[in-house]
Amino acid sequence: MKACRLSLATAAAAFSDEEKKMAAEKASCESEEGSLALTVEERETLGGLDSRLFGFLNIREDGARMKTLLGKAVHCYESLILKAEGKVESDFFCQLGHFNLLLEDYSKALSAYQKYYSLQADYWKNAAFLYGLGLVYFYYNAFHWAIKAFQDVLYVDPSFCRAKEIHLRLGLMFKVNTDYESSLKHFQLALIDCNPCTLSSAEIQFHIAHLYETQRKYHSAKEAYEQLLKTENLPAQVKATVLQQLGWMHHTMDLAGDKTTKESYAIQYLQKSLEADPNSGQSWYFLGRCYSSIGKVQDAFISYRQSIDKSEASADTWCSIGVLYQQQNQPMDALQAYICAVQLDHGHAAAWMDLGTLYESCNQPQDAIKCYLNATRSKTCSSTSTLAARIKFLQAQLCNLPQGSLQNKTKLLPSIEEAWSLPIPAELTSRQGAMNSAQQNGSDNWNSGQTISLHPVQQQTHSWGLTPQKLQHLEQLRANKDNLNPAQRLMLEQLESQFVLMEQRGLHKGQSSHLAGPNDEQPLFPTGSTQYLQAACTSSQNQNGHHTLPRNSVPQGDALNHLSSYIATSGGQKGITFTKESKPSRNRSLGSESSRHSGNTSNSCAGIKELPNHVHQVTTVAISSLNHGESVSPNLIIADNPQLSALLIGKANDNVDTGTCGKVNNTHPVIHTKTDNSVASSPSSVISTATPSPKSTEPTSTHSVASLNSPHSGLHTINGEGLENSQSSTKVDLPVVNHKSSPQIIPSMSVSIYSSSTEVLKACRNLGKNGLSNSHILLDKCPPPRPPASPYPPLPKEKLNPPTPSIYLENKRDAFFPPLHQFCTNPKNPVTVIRGLAGALKLDLGLFSTKTLVEANNEHVVEVRTQLLQPADENWDPTGTKKIWRYESNRSHTTIAKYAQYQASSFQESLREENERKTQIKDYSDNESTSSENSGRRRKGPFKTIKFGTNIDLSDNKKWKLQLHELTKLPAFVRVVSAGNLLSHVGHTIVGMNTVQLYMKVPGSRTPGHQENNNFCSVNINIGPGDCEWFVVPEDYWGVLNEFCEKNNLNFLMSSWWPNLEDLYEANVPVYRFIQRPGDLVWINAGTVHWVQAIGWCNNIAWNVGPLTACQYKLAVERYEWNKLKNVKSVVPMVHLSWNMARNIKVSDPKLFEMMKYCLLKILKQCQTLREALVAAGKEVLWHGRTKNEPAHYCSVCEVEVFNLLFVTNESNSQKTYIVHCQDCARKTSGNLENFVVLEQYKMEDLMQVYDQFTLAPSLTSSSS
Repeated sequence: MKACRLSLATAAAAFSDEEKKMAAEKASCESEEGSLALTVEERETLGGLDSRLFGFLNIREDGARMKTLLGKAVHCYESLILKAEGKVESDFFCQLGHFNLLLEDYSKALSAYQKYYSLQADYWKNAAFLYGLGLVYFYYNAFHWAIKAFQDVLYVDPSFCRAKEIHLRLGLMFKVNTDYESSLKHFQLALIDCNPCTLSSAEIQFHIAHLYETQRKYHSAKEAYEQLLKTENLPAQVKATVLQQLGWMHHTMDLAGDKTTKESYAIQYLQKSLEADPNSGQSWYFLGRCYSSIGKVQDAFISYRQSIDKSEASADTWCSIGVLYQQQNQPMDALQAYICAVQLDHGHAAAWMDLGTLYESCNQPQDAIKCYLNATRSKTCSSTSTLAARIKFLQAQLCNLPQGSLQNKTKLLPSIEEAWSLPIPAELTSRQGAMNSAQQNGSDNWNSGQTISLHPVQQQTHSWGLTPQKLQHLEQLRANKDNLNPAQRLMLEQLESQFVLMEQRGLHKGQSSHLAGPNDEQPLFPTGSTQYLQAACTSSQNQNGHHTLPRNSVPQGDALNHLSSYIATSGGQKGITFTKESKPSRNRSLGSESSRHSGNTSNSCAGIKELPNHVHQVTTVAISSLNHGESVSPNLIIADNPQLSALLIGKANDNVDTGTCGKVNNTHPVIHTKTDNSVASSPSSVISTATPSPKSTEPTSTHSVASLNSPHSGLHTINGEGLENSQSSTKVDLPVVNHKSSPQIIPSMSVSIYSSSTEVLKACRNLGKNGLSNSHILLDKCPPPRPPASPYPPLPKEKLNPPTPSIYLENKRDAFFPPLHQFCTNPKNPVTVIRGLAGALKLDLGLFSTKTLVEANNEHVVEVRTQLLQPADENWDPTGTKKIWRYESNRSHTTIAKYAQYQASSFQESLREENERKTQIKDYSDNESTSSENSGRRRKGPFKTIKFGTNIDLSDNKKWKLQLHELTKLPAFVRVVSAGNLLSHVGHTIVGMNTVQLYMKVPGSRTPGHQENNNFCSVNINIGPGDCEWFVVPEDYWGVLNEFCEKNNLNFLMSSWWPNLEDLYEANVPVYRFIQRPGDLVWINAGTVHWVQAIGWCNNIAWNVGPLTACQYKLAVERYEWNKLKNVKSVVPMVHLSWNMARNIKVSDPKLFEMMKYCLLKILKQCQTLREALVAAGKEVLWHGRTKNEPAHYCSVCEVEVFNLLFVTNESNSQKTYIVHCQDCARKTSGNLENFVVLEQYKMEDLMQVYDQFTLAPSLTSSSS
């Protein structure tokens, strides 16, 4: 109830008087009230502060006054919220969130933002709120939600002043999520922006280069790094990191000739890196690896010691030290180094394998088996099958040994249990105190508090003192001196020499001290750091040599540091490893316990030359994962003020454990559907209707945003009573902060589509820019688009395998029967199979056979996808151990003639294999078929590699005249070109959409899961001779598949994925499944999700069609807007197409007419307003016009469609190359557009005439096809 809420304006007017009344009535509170009062000057200062200043407002250094003011404002706001019992304007909570964010109190900021969301129906219009929310989620590593919030900001306000910062953070998050294509795009968008940012251009360029390296595009990475080194005034830290990366790449990759040359270059780069940054432990570690690989053992030891001395000890370093000791035949020292490695990182597969090998060499198979088993449990182990075989062999060996023989045998090494609990010698821990001090001084962003140090070794004699265990082992060896084998004698000599050295130095006293004893455990993070909130966090060292950030450790206070931690001194991308709240184990002597939820993409093998590559990225498990109960989220109970906590987050559940947080995915504002309308998740659902306020249609009892502490406690309740139902109103003094109206608040505008163009333009004059350049073609009132929720009620299990709609044709008349068209385009039929079409129409499919294609154009280009042959209904990882969604295929190119040769040889090879199998095993499944009949019996991996010839362009009418002419025999509604096909009105070629594409297949060739570009319908004809198997999901369920993609770290629009049918059935998603035989036409309706696999050898032809229906247009526009939100180019230029449709087509469908007319209205007023703004600013608009068949234009930077007013650089204009920018990208490059000319392609009078002449045509009494 707005009437019961105290507005900021009301509070401002009454502020002074009410304060005096309160002081007079309650003298005891006089001092308190005085301290709460904000002066006029303070209110003016606070009025200019919001989330946009985060990272640019220095409150750490010389910012005491600002910090005090923000603290005072927060205290004042919180007190007054309590007095008003929460009944204040929603903007009040938004401001409170901003102030807490600027103070880096993230949990309070999130609480306030959540409250604002629950009160503000059109929260999505407030870009500063969305930006602040995104920053909070980014801080908590909740990348799933941070990405959504940041994308919403750019959607509602493309010219947002912190767009560069958003692109940078999106680039970092997509990089961690392994969505490299999106990451690169956002880094490039950040790079061209001349606005201020918390990272320099050099640092952004480094991330781009490292992105190439992470993708294994090493030559591109090398060029980018070398180009970066040429930058003037390159910061020393960036220079050191670039040189470090170049050194490591030369060590691991074939970038420079033979091994000697490679290692020479690598050592030179690493030495230069250490000149720039002598304290980089990672560079010292890499240098040690290089020295070790060329046999310079002593230099390697020195480098490893330096690495540890720089407080950057990692599991990788200790593993490498262990390998060196093992090579030097010092097994006890190797054992201790390996134990250090696996205690620092329990999942370090390479260290466990090396430790197993060490135990095997010392004839201790039981311990070796334990180590190998630990290696196989690691997510990073790539040698599981080899280790399993080794374990089996050792177990068989043990079974054959006489009983008790192992117990009576003297062990050369302590058992793994004994070794694990060995105390670490005092000399190794001598730097512990110094490192803790360094941590408290804020020297590191990650937990190095349990790093250990190794003092210099005198030549090759190990200087470590003997532990009690070693002393005990020495006594055992002395007692059995006469019965020792050669290896044990060598061990005895080593221990004797070390004992003498220990006696000389007096190191035998006090050597049982632990790094973190039972009563003195190390903290998981520096206690002096303010950036750690209630949620516990810890750092861990991943297998690649990355030092991973603590969960909440991204410092975000000053202009650089809050992101500079991503430029790792290790040179690797810092993954963020999520851990449960935990304490170090009492029996541990090294490292901190880390409950690992992150995988590793590198191959971890034993041996010093094959340790995991440090540059491969860690896959994080974002706390936004929908089904991950282990997610850690900030505690929103405000410890110093429980009453305020109740107001901010509600007290529906009084028994909630305040130390345990619910899932963050329950708190993200913008993910919840706010209306009952099943299509309301997508804004264009209201494109042709008036839009009621979300508040008025929102069932307040459903979809309420839960607090972090309880998924069921509503945010808008106070002591169990809803805010809206509370009739009591407390009038209190509110310190108003007059925030200036900012461009991110979009005004609501309603102009009737039945007004004339003159009336429309008159109504929208002087309304301001309003994000016009980005051409939103939906209503102003619509929020950013959302995927649809799964249809309700869910289908029963027996309906999840529905029969595929099929039409059987007997003759030509059947093909041209009008109801066929109506049946195919009916939205209730996601797919239709038209059987026997080729025979009914007497189509000569031989024109598309491989033989004819070779004869016609044998040198024509074919895109080739190298894939793994798998069962059609399954998708396994390359090792065949688990089912996954990600489907990898490598792209290359060849010619039709060469692919035809491959296709034929594949067939012949299959026949030969089949004959061999028949003679050997009669009942063995036929290897050539991957259909469902034999998929259950097939052995999972290793999989055979196949090649799929795809996207072969048949658009050239001269080259493919006979083939294209044959397709004119088809009914009009499925033809490539027809008056009723929207894509025929685009006015230019869109390859593969309004032109024919050919696919040449061998068994197993896959077209991964997708919707067609802009949700257009598609036509696919199987040429034969083999069959294809199709999987189809209705358009209503694409939101569910999008959610599965996000869970699997996949981009629904851009990644390659193959759904797991079991997942779909569990989620109640129906899947149509059918076989397409030669001559069958498959019609995919608008928005239908599908994926296809070839069963036999065949060719297919396909293209897209746009039926002239309201459903097709609506879905195309929705995808246009979704693409814009996701920064993906829309292949179909819907604005350009809509104007061409208005010129060329008479529309009699009222729904289609209303949607098109509103699109035209929106674009018309955008063009006029933008043009007037440019002229008013003194920017000349030059007439350019359009040529015949000129393609629609897209921004060369962000790839949004640019209509009518083109921003072209002066240079590009003078050279007649016309490289187009949208207005937002042009302004980011050149703030006042001085480097750009504006070209106009349509006269406003012409657009007005088209708009006025586009009217609803009378309905036709009969339909024709």
